[in-house]
Amino acid sequence: MTGLIDPAVQTVARRHLADVTEALSAFGPAADLAASWGRRLAPVLLGGGRLLVVGNGGSAAQAQHLSSEVVGRYRDDRPPFSAVAVHTEPSALTAIANDYGIEEMFARQVQAHGRPGDVCVLLSTSGRSPNVVVAAERARRCGLLTWAMTGPTPNPLAAVCDETLAVSARTTATVQELHLVALHVLCEAFDEALEAAPGAVTS
Repeated sequence: MTGLIDPAVQTVARRHLADVTEALSAFGPAADLAASWGRRLAPVLLGGGRLLVVGNGGSAAQAQHLSSEVVGRYRDDRPPFSAVAVHTEPSALTAIANDYGIEEMFARQVQAHGRPGDVCVLLSTSGRSPNVVVAAERARRCGLLTWAMTGPTPNPLAAVCDETLAVSARTTATVQELHLVALHVLCEAFDEALEAAPGAVTS
């Protein structure tokens, strides 16, 4: 079957796989950080706190992926927990962008929904999206813990967040692919922490 594939197509595929493999080879510390985040998120949500997730474009899709895993489930059945991907409220987004400008579209929602002690995860492959950076600054001002997921550092988002999971990769696609790996590691560690918590409820 391989012989039937156009060599040019094969070159594209192998180049993409090489980029992913190179980035994965240095991903261990980032994966460890993602697991740490999952373990630390568990007591926050068990205590009635909330997870807010922020991102644009492909990062918005991953933000929604994370919130769905927390509200639904990652692997095994368990209770739902509060998690909101703030881009999923189109009426609020368009109203805020119209009245306050695009840089406020996430920050105002973070301010509305977040409470001191909550967690805000902010995704940006470049780390330079102004509306995500402003949301991080607002979250910290409101007493939320801020965790950034970005591409290579330094970048403005990493500079304003409490902690940063940075992916060292040349392309946006590879950064997003490893962000998804990190999100799944976070979810797995979160579920394990729930199971280990005193008086854990598993369904």
